[in-house]
Amino acid sequence: MDAALQDLGEIIAISLPDCVTSTEVVCGELVVHANRDSIIKTLTFLRDDANCHFKQLVDLCGVDYPEREERFDVVYHMLSMTHNTRVRIKVRTDEDTPVPSVVELFSTAGWFERETWDMFGVYFSNNPDLRRLLTDYGFEGHPLRKDFPLSGYVELHYNDELKRVVYTPIKMTQEYRSFDFLSPWEGVQKEMPVEAVADDNSDEGAS
Repeated sequence: MDAALQDLGEIIAISLPDCVTSTEVVCGELVVHANRDSIIKTLTFLRDDANCHFKQLVDLCGVDYPEREERFDVVYHMLSMTHNTRVRIKVRTDEDTPVPSVVELFSTAGWFERETWDMFGVYFSNNPDLRRLLTDYGFEGHPLRKDFPLSGYVELHYNDELKRVVYTPIKMTQEYRSFDFLSPWEGVQKEMPVEAVADDNSDEGAS
């Protein structure tokens, strides 16, 4: 199976020399690394070529690597029902450079791109409706970025006096908390100390 995927990767790389930077087989799946500006041409080939026929866009998501200059990967997962094969396509971008929308190729990409914009802040050019999808309209920031605080920046609640939802800044009750990171199962003693057993026996004798 891996040999067949490697052969397919070579076919894709040879057919798209200006679009594909590399291919590899990872955990039994073909991964294609493509240029950001050539994503439409790449997905069109994967959809229409007889050796591929990846006609279903199963998923589109983002991944954040804040230590990189181009910190985001946009990942496309495609399925070929004809060949019973999957392929993963990756392109890189930063916080300011948009990725071409692929809505014209796959209508399902519309909401996938909205979710990636909402969660990571990756902008998709020519998306007809690039709005937040999972967070509120007034939400600040992008929750799945690695540098986004777990507590967020604001909290919202319904105010009975104002009869509307209001935002208030997050107030941490503690500036610093120390954790030992021990599992509760590891923290429980399997056997009672000898002193504790002796104390229990003496109490029973006294009663």
